Amino acid sequence: MAADPSGQRHDEKKRNARPFSDPHVMDVNHSGPSKLEIVQNALLAPFHHRKKDSTKILSDLAPVIMTPRMVNSTVTMASRPRVSVGSNMGKTRLDFATFGRAPLRMSFGSRRITSRDLQIVEATEELLDADVPEPDESASKVSLLRGFNATIPSADQGRTRRRQMRNVETPRIGLKKLGMSARGLLTEEDDHESQSVASEDDVVVVTTCDTGKKGKRRGRESLSAQKILGKEELSRQTQEIQRDKENIHVRRSLINNEIVEITNKIAALDSIRAKLEQDLLKLQEDELELDDELVGVKERLQFEEAASRPKQAKATAQPLHLPPSTRRRKGPAFLPSEHDELPPGIAFMTLESHTTPITALDFSEPYGTLVSASQEDAQPRVWDLFSGTEIGRLRGHVGAVKCVQVEDHVCLTGGEDGNVRLWDLRRVDDDEHDGWGTGAFVSLSDVAEEDEVERDPEPEETPNDIRDGASEDPSVKNGPCARLLEGHTKAVTALYFEDECLVTGASDKTLRQWDLNTGQCVMTMDILWAISHPPKSGAATNTYGFGLPSSTTGTFAVPTPPYADGSLGMYEDFVGGVQFWGYGLVSGSGDGAVRMWDMRTGQAHRTLLGHTAPITCLQFDEIHIASGSLDKTIRIWDLRSGRSFETISYDHAVTSLQFDTRKIIAATGENGVKIYNRTSTQHSTLLTNGHTKPVEKLRYMDRYLVTGGCDTALKIWSL
Repeated sequence: MAADPSGQRHDEKKRNARPFSDPHVMDVNHSGPSKLEIVQNALLAPFHHRKKDSTKILSDLAPVIMTPRMVNSTVTMASRPRVSVGSNMGKTRLDFATFGRAPLRMSFGSRRITSRDLQIVEATEELLDADVPEPDESASKVSLLRGFNATIPSADQGRTRRRQMRNVETPRIGLKKLGMSARGLLTEEDDHESQSVASEDDVVVVTTCDTGKKGKRRGRESLSAQKILGKEELSRQTQEIQRDKENIHVRRSLINNEIVEITNKIAALDSIRAKLEQDLLKLQEDELELDDELVGVKERLQFEEAASRPKQAKATAQPLHLPPSTRRRKGPAFLPSEHDELPPGIAFMTLESHTTPITALDFSEPYGTLVSASQEDAQPRVWDLFSGTEIGRLRGHVGAVKCVQVEDHVCLTGGEDGNVRLWDLRRVDDDEHDGWGTGAFVSLSDVAEEDEVERDPEPEETPNDIRDGASEDPSVKNGPCARLLEGHTKAVTALYFEDECLVTGASDKTLRQWDLNTGQCVMTMDILWAISHPPKSGAATNTYGFGLPSSTTGTFAVPTPPYADGSLGMYEDFVGGVQFWGYGLVSGSGDGAVRMWDMRTGQAHRTLLGHTAPITCLQFDEIHIASGSLDKTIRIWDLRSGRSFETISYDHAVTSLQFDTRKIIAATGENGVKIYNRTSTQHSTLLTNGHTKPVEKLRYMDRYLVTGGCDTALKIWSL
């Protein structure tokens, strides 16, 4: 009987459909690749983005990763006819490549496979073979898959298995109970001995002694001799240990990479933090600048209100109007618009006329009037800072001028002759037409003889033994010198005046308070008496490396530390600086002490000790005192506590300083001008087009600085 060909084809089709629909049923005799090999070949095979490659990948993966239900639904969908979009397009077969890139979503459980996932699968080998840059001391040629495998915690499992393989069956001895007892932990009394009290990791063997038998005790057999692992097990353990070592190396490299990455992040965060701290300091400086500007605006408002009032007739007894002091002015100064075009930190103007080192200087305002004095020169120069030219000279002192203060058109000078002269700078041009125009000098003895002739034979003494210090001098009548104050017996080295009150300090070791309206010395303060009678709040004992004369007739002289150029000298100014605020007076003297005086009583009520050499300069405001010394330091004192809370050290002696709420500018025996930022505690130096020898004196106002040095030059700086 002939077989039906159609029936045979139908049976063959049924036999071939079962393996395709059920991937879990496989022919035993089938010698083809396994499931794992099919997945590996499909995932790791190179893909060149061709249609046949994607079709082959899906055709290989479908019997393995797709369930029979999904395969049947896919075949059913593929067998349905598709509606053509165009008339020229016929019916096309839906292959796996088109199916994978279709908007249809297949779900393997809760995971949805999209075209993006298939693209990643197609590029698996390319991604794994990509060269990933690694830092130094890292494992070479460590792929992403290798690093992932190294993080699988298989080492602990292998270690536990190997440990269990080394365990030997021995009698129980209760190690857990012994351990708990050793730590002082209580155990249950009703523990049964039949229960296991020891873990497999805590098993040891203790030999028992059979007391019933006599004779020599036999040695216990080694635990390792009772266990035979076999060659196959030992080889497996060897491979596991080597693989664990490799994984440790890879994991160490990964951890090192993470550490390096964290280090880089920390460095980046540190740089960001430093920048933010700088921004915070800048905000603090801006706030201080705004405070100073607000004070300046208020002062300007008061000035303009006072100027708008009707002026009263001036009294004939006051020929010279004394302007308010600029030492306390905090606000910005009025500057030409061209000043903003100057780069900061350069000396844009040089004034040359002196032939000896500068000893004192001061100016009224930026681009105003400057008065400067030098060694061995009795005639201070007067300059017009706007044009940079010399206006004239102040003739009258016998000997060098040691200190100068200028306020508007009023100037006070103190010289080695022990005199203090008050000048009207508006009359300097007329100096060439008076008796001093010829340049002749008048000695103090001649002036004294003229005074004796003009005065009564027996002059009347003023009350409280305060004599009239305003001498009648020919220069006072006609020249720019408006008043001559005599009283000190040695060189006047420091002075400070405000309104009608003047305080001077001299090498005769005294401080004198003057009334500029009358020219009288109203009080004398003896520094030597203050040294010998220190206040109860703190003893001002001399513990420094230089000596003090025992009497007022002694000469004070201390060698100065070497300057930056190696030059040496003698410091002979016993009073380095004075300044008062209200009734509070501060002085710095040759014994290295800063003293605070009460101008109502003339007594020193506090002494600030800390410097180890004579004080050369000082300044103070409502809260702080800044003092410079030959000991190469600047100390900032707190008036409320009387303590030094900040010390700034330099390489050479400090000869001049000035400070405000934001900075301290100092001359420290070098060619450059030192600037200390009080907010950020940073140091800077002005050197561009500066002095060729050490700077001696300085004075600044807002963004305008004038310095004088040992090179006999005056430099104008833009801050």
